[in-house]
Formats: sequence, structure tokens, C-alpha cells
Amino acid sequence: MRVATFNILNGRTPSDHQVDLGVFQEAIASLDADVLALQEVDRSQPRSGGADLTALAAEAMGAVDHRFVAALSGSPGATWMAATGREQPDAAAYGIALLSRHPVAAWEVIRLPTLHTRVPMWFRDSRLPMMVRDEPRVAVAATIETPDGVLTAASTHLSFVPWWGSRQLRSLTTSLGGLARPLVLMGDLNMSPGRAAGITGMRSLVSAPTFPVDKPLEQLDHVLGDGDWQSITGAAHRLPISDHRALVVDLA
Repeated sequence: MRVATFNILNGRTPSDHQVDLGVFQEAIASLDADVLALQEVDRSQPRSGGADLTALAAEAMGAVDHRFVAALSGSPGATWMAATGREQPDAAAYGIALLSRHPVAAWEVIRLPTLHTRVPMWFRDSRLPMMVRDEPRVAVAATIETPDGVLTAASTHLSFVPWWGSRQLRSLTTSLGGLARPLVLMGDLNMSPGRAAGITGMRSLVSAPTFPVDKPLEQLDHVLGDGDWQSITGAAHRLPISDHRALVVDLA
């Protein structure tokens, strides 16, 4: 079974920041994933042609089940607010997704702790901190009926504020505690593999830098596992979209 996680940057190409939906679908299809976690996913946004990117990704990979979960509703620069889960199915939104070529028996949406105030962050080549505000964060988990048995898979995108991202990951780990094993937790965690494994107690299933896309220096994207697999191979894939590389893992 192949699992993959990909921060798609709304489907944009890094060179011109435009969205070509055909290129987007070709990129998704090239991953050949049985279970796919996506982050920075648009639905009905002008910047991505008003498309439902989750539905297009499902078509491209041949997914039989998929779920988009909004973190923010509305459009950037207009009505941009935290999603509640009660939005209309075609309302403009931005969030994460999880897709599967195998039937999903159950879904669970997990809304993570939100940082409500601005906090100081130090960036490269800056002597003074900048005050930044994070966005709401969510996770989605699926109980998947594979030919080899039940697999739990989860997708998330955590805060770029280091200490808050750690708190969100601890909260998510607790929420996933009662779900069936084996489990794979996938997504842009905005932290190192060692830190992610240490917080969750899960095994990092692949080690490969994923960001920035041209000359990746750090691994922000992860596939963590709780369970036993006979063999594991994984790699980061550069695709024509996004500022991240996709992370692909083959499990047996």
C-alpha cells in the first residue's frame, strides 16, 4: 500500500503562482497513492479557479472516498473566518483533505487548539521579532477497509509557531488514541522528524527533506506510524506544483 502527504499550496506553481487544474491533477495522479493526505487545499476560491481541489484530486487518483475539512471559511481579503463545520458544501473555504482508493468505514474531524493572540516570531535575516497570528488548525481521520485489514489514517497541518504546534500535536495524539491500529499520521507538521516522533511516540516512516522545493533543507512534512509493517520504503518527490515536495511511503 502506498500512502502520501502533500502540502499543495492551493495547487499553485512556484514559478508564477498560477493554478493550472490539469497540471494539478497530473501531479496528484503521478503519486499513485492509495491513501493521500493534502494540506493548503482550496474549495470554491477565485485563486484556484473556483474549483473543488479535493474532488479533482479524488478523480485524478481514483479515490472511492474523500473528505475535505475546512479550517477557514470565506475568501482571503474578504470574509475570512474560522470554519465551524456547519458551512454549506459548496461554500468558499480552505483546509485539509484525506482521500482513499479503499472504502472508508468512518470519519472523524478533530479541531485543534487555536492560538487567539499575536505572538513574536524570529525569521531568517531578521534581528527583531515579527508579531504574527496563526490560523485555525484541524485534522481528519479515516477508518479505511483495505484488502489487508483496517487502517486508520489521519491528515493535518499544524501551526508554524513551534511551541503551539507541539501543543496541537499532543492534543491530536490524545484524540487519535482510541482509534484502531495500525495508524498513519500524515501532514505538514512544521517541525523536525525527531520532535514529531518524540511528541507522538510514533515511528517516523521516512526521512527526507521536503522544504523548500528547489533545494530542500528541512523536513516539515511527515508520515508517522503506530503499528508493525514488514517493509517500508519512502522518498520525497518534486512535482510541478507547490513550494513543498510530496512525501510518499510504500508499506507492506
